[in-house]
Amino acid sequence: MSATYRVAVRALCDFTARQGDLDHRFTPAPSAREGMEGHTLVTSRRGEDYLAELPLSGKFEGLIVTGRADGFDPTANHLEEIKTHRGSLERMADNQRALHWAQVKVYGALLCAERALEQITLTLVYLDIASGKETPISQEATADELQAFFADQCQRFLAWAEQEAGHRQDRDSGLQTLRFPHAAFRPGQRELAEDVYKAASTGRCLLAQAPTGIGKTMGTLFPMLSAMPRQQLDRIAFLTMKTPGRRLALDALATLRTSDETLPLRVLELVAREKACEYPDRACHGESCPLAAGFYDRLPAARQAAVDQGWLDRDALREVALAHDVCPYYLGQELARWADVIVGDVNHWFDSHALLHGLAQANDWRTGVLVDEAHNLIERARGMYSAELDQQRFNRVRRAAPKALSRPLGRLSRQWQAVIKEAGLEEEGDPRKPAYRLLTVLPDKLVTAAQQVGAAITDHLGEHPEDASLELQELLFEALAFCRLAERFGEHSLCDLTRYGRGRAVLGLRNLIPADFLAARFNAAHSVVLFSATLNPAHYYRDLLGLQENTVWREVASPFTACQLEVRIRTDISTRFRDRDASIDPIVAAMAQQYQRKSGHYLAFFSSFAYLEAALARFREAHPEVPVFSQTRGMPEAQREEFLARFAPGGEGIGFAVLGGAFAEGIDLPGDRLIGAFIATLGLPPFNDFNEALKARLTARFGQGDDYTYRIPGMIKVVQAAGRVIRSPEDQGVVVLMDDRFAQASVRALLPRWWGA
Repeated sequence: MSATYRVAVRALCDFTARQGDLDHRFTPAPSAREGMEGHTLVTSRRGEDYLAELPLSGKFEGLIVTGRADGFDPTANHLEEIKTHRGSLERMADNQRALHWAQVKVYGALLCAERALEQITLTLVYLDIASGKETPISQEATADELQAFFADQCQRFLAWAEQEAGHRQDRDSGLQTLRFPHAAFRPGQRELAEDVYKAASTGRCLLAQAPTGIGKTMGTLFPMLSAMPRQQLDRIAFLTMKTPGRRLALDALATLRTSDETLPLRVLELVAREKACEYPDRACHGESCPLAAGFYDRLPAARQAAVDQGWLDRDALREVALAHDVCPYYLGQELARWADVIVGDVNHWFDSHALLHGLAQANDWRTGVLVDEAHNLIERARGMYSAELDQQRFNRVRRAAPKALSRPLGRLSRQWQAVIKEAGLEEEGDPRKPAYRLLTVLPDKLVTAAQQVGAAITDHLGEHPEDASLELQELLFEALAFCRLAERFGEHSLCDLTRYGRGRAVLGLRNLIPADFLAARFNAAHSVVLFSATLNPAHYYRDLLGLQENTVWREVASPFTACQLEVRIRTDISTRFRDRDASIDPIVAAMAQQYQRKSGHYLAFFSSFAYLEAALARFREAHPEVPVFSQTRGMPEAQREEFLARFAPGGEGIGFAVLGGAFAEGIDLPGDRLIGAFIATLGLPPFNDFNEALKARLTARFGQGDDYTYRIPGMIKVVQAAGRVIRSPEDQGVVVLMDDRFAQASVRALLPRWWGA
């Protein structure tokens, strides 16, 4: 093997020693924290000479194998691999045990070679998390036997390693001569590309505000790919908020591949499990799903076929998977280890169980991360690090739960009642007008009871897997997620209680400042580029996302000019809540006047469905001759597509929509498909207890409570909605901002400079 290839012991064994079925039936397993605590417990029981986390490495031809053995007793010449478990050890699958033996044997081979040992005792130590009991399983092995096993594993991996090393060389060689796929850059696109390349070259984070229409997707992918060989990047992750963003990224990558057909670039699209599953009505294990049966036996051929193909969007990946009778979703999870560019949702890097972040950490990848529509990341991250406990679900489970769980479920029920009583909500709350309270402290007794319920359910299902109903599992996952976040509860989050009626309360842990969770995710990447048409002001994103101090903010000059967009501010209208009823007539009149001045397609945005419905009814009554159509509550995807289809070239009419909703960003209606927008709101979040608590926290932390809670998030929505009008340098249109506050200097400062408003 000409090139050196480095692989971790675990990755080597995952590749060579897995066999049999894919089995994702629920099996109670220790959490990552419990696993670490279990390792610490076992090693604390050993003698003074015991060596924990012993680093080992060895070489086989061009392959370097590295890892850390869990523990070695040099006096007894005894090597241990520690595995934590819940429930009966007899239920552990044979293929899982075989994988564990493979790992300890490889470590044994490395240790014998390093210390010139002739033989050694190998032990798998299984620790029951619930009882603390150790079950050791030992075997004696000679150095020659272990070396032969090590050589066999390496030999089985070597062809793949050689292929991967060769692919890396060819990929980097091709990327060094990568050319921009179009005859010229669009206005502003070169500037954006240069900033992205500099960020990748210096290992920094870049906030890039760039207007719609300059080709941001290609303007970020091309320079990051160009930097890939020079900065020795292992992977690039292009992360989006919605499916259309993934499609744009794949289209750009397809253009790059077409422009250089010799470029050996592996591209993978990651999709959600529910969208990739071929048998959604079947359980995910070999006894139920034919694509899970023998998955690991057929995986090598499917994996090879996939990397040979290189282009693996959703359809291509499915085709390869079904040709080899394996699950498309789990084939995609495997190929995330071997693709060069992964296109997926932002949760793949930023949430608490992120696949790509986990792989990057385990394999020490240098990763370039691109985040599209990054203005949404704050709210998305808040959702990732928030959790709820639902009393109604708990009550349903309690009524049907096994008797063995009655005691811990009873304790939790009593704590629910205590929290509701302490919050003064015993007699309040109904579905139409739920009662709400912010809790001044975390209800520790309820959290403790929830932890005990989680442990009791987990232990019970370990012994009685036949009781694993869907609702019991959902309660378990809910309790575990809530308790994990409760362990990190601090000033970045708050706790609240909402009661919808008797037995229908929801306890929430709400993240307010995602920075405390995301900072480590940004630090784990070599370089991160966050880009959007609205990333102003920079300090808002730096503070709330936890970006590094050396983060660079750039604003790409707009190719659009003020003469393309007429911006009118109606200072005679107030859309404040107290003025809503009085505002409807002047809003309707302003819309009708503009439509009479120039008919065509318009979008009208309101702060709520109630406001929208009132204005729509008045407009229909006053101007029945004007075609109107409306977004509705809970609008299904098919109806959303019908709504957008109304904006056909040459057509007329006004579409009524909610600001911040499905039609306020991420849609493209160029030319005369949309010639104007009416925005009857500043988009300010509602004034309520939660937002006032958020304001207080942000004031204490950053001194910018009002701006960070209300004004900036509201204006981001306004600018995004208005951005639907001008999509290219040829477009012409009008935006009517209907509220006197749009004339305030602090508000106007948040509008795009090219508007000239």
